Order: sequence, then C-alpha cells, then structure tokens
Amino acid sequence: MAPEHLLTLVARLGYASRGIVYLLIGGLATLAAVDQGGKTTGSKGALAQLLTAPMGNVLLGTLALGLISYALWRCVQAFTDTDHHGKSPKGLTIRTSLAISAITHMLLAVFAIKLVLTLGGNDSSGGGSANTASWLMTQPYGRWLVGAVGLVMISAGVAHGVKGARAQFDRHFDMPHNTQRWAYPICRFGLMSRGLVFMVTGTFFLMAAYHLNPEEAGGIAEVFDTFRQQPFGTPLMALVAVGLFAFGTYSILEAFYRCVNPASEPE
Repeated sequence: MAPEHLLTLVARLGYASRGIVYLLIGGLATLAAVDQGGKTTGSKGALAQLLTAPMGNVLLGTLALGLISYALWRCVQAFTDTDHHGKSPKGLTIRTSLAISAITHMLLAVFAIKLVLTLGGNDSSGGGSANTASWLMTQPYGRWLVGAVGLVMISAGVAHGVKGARAQFDRHFDMPHNTQRWAYPICRFGLMSRGLVFMVTGTFFLMAAYHLNPEEAGGIAEVFDTFRQQPFGTPLMALVAVGLFAFGTYSILEAFYRCVNPASEPE
C-alpha cells in the first residue's frame, strides 16, 4: 500500500473512532438529562460503558486501534501542517492544540487497552483532567503549564465555535451538495457545542492554576455537572449533550468525506 493511501486509511479510521466516542458521550449524557438523576460521563466512562456491550472487548480493542490512528494523524497534522495553518501565532496555536489532541487521544487509547486487558477492572471514574493538572503542577513552572493548557483549550474552543459558525470545515470536505443540505447544520451545531465544552474545560484549568489546586481541573463529565447546577440546567445540559452527539456525527462524516491526502489539501 502506498504511503499516501495508508495515511488516508489511518486518518479515516481515526475520525470514525473519535466520532464513536462522542456519539457515546452525547448519547449517555442525553439519557442522563432525560432521567434528571442520571450520571454523566466523560470519554473514559463512555469507553467503560462500551465494554458492557456484547463482544464489548472486541469493540473496545478495535476502537483503541482507531484512537491510536487518530493520534498519529493529529501528529501528522501538527508537525507537517497538512491543513496549511502556517507559523503565525494563530497557526501555531492551532497546531499546538492538534499536538495536545494527539496526546490526549493516545492516552485514551491506552486507557481502552487497559480496560480490555483487565475486563473493566480499571477505575473509569474520569479523574483524568485532575490527574493531568496534578502531574503538571509537579513540573518546573507547573502552575504556568496548567494555565497554558487552559489557554490553549479556550483558544481551541473559540476556534471550534468560529469554524462551526462560519462552516470553515467546508474547504476540507468533498461532500455531495445533497448531503451538505442536512449534514452541514449538524456539523455546525456539533462544532459550536464542542467549542463551548472546550472553553469551559479550559476555564477549569485556569482556575486550577490560579488556586494551585489541580482538583479544580475537570473534563467533560465536570462540564455537564456544572451545567446541571445552573438555572434551567437540565435543558442546557441536554442541549450540549445533543450537540456532542452532533459532533460525533460530524466526525463520522469526516471519516467519509474529508480530504486527508496532504497533496489534495487546498492552499
């Protein structure tokens, strides 16, 4: 298989796997909102839920392979600049967020593999963000590292929101016009919803850095819990949950329609 074809396969498998994770997160959170007493979960909890399905260990192992593929593709995007973000401050910020995405999805893949090997024996309660912040705090300039992660996440959230609002993903899609009519509204809603989640998560990291308390760093599950506690919290939580489900759908569509061959990307 030619290298460019292998890269295309890796990228498409990765996008599909990320999509499945967000479909699980959004679906479970929607059920929790409807139940009003249900427990929300992040990416790790969603993977743990998958293990309870028939042939769950096989499904989870396949998904782990896909997440590794996605991490590799994110590395290619970040270091070879396949999407032509350039070396401007904005471009470097986006490429840094792509590199962070590669790391987080690789860690998620490792978690999935551990779940398969232990048949669910690992703790999936989802303290990953707090653990990450805690580790960063032990490094030189740790407080500033945690704050920097928060700023990158907020910047990525804003970028997702703009990308969705302006349908900037269109330049990377090769999608039939008839499909665009129903798919693009879903993609836009999904991107803006994920952008909101990123911005709230980044704020958690900033607060953790400010108070020197890594426990204040949170992930998707903590975002949902925060929304639930607000006025009209249940409808808000349900809206964001459906939005993340839409983002999962967007990722699945990327697996089929995104231009991933660097030679074919528009300048």
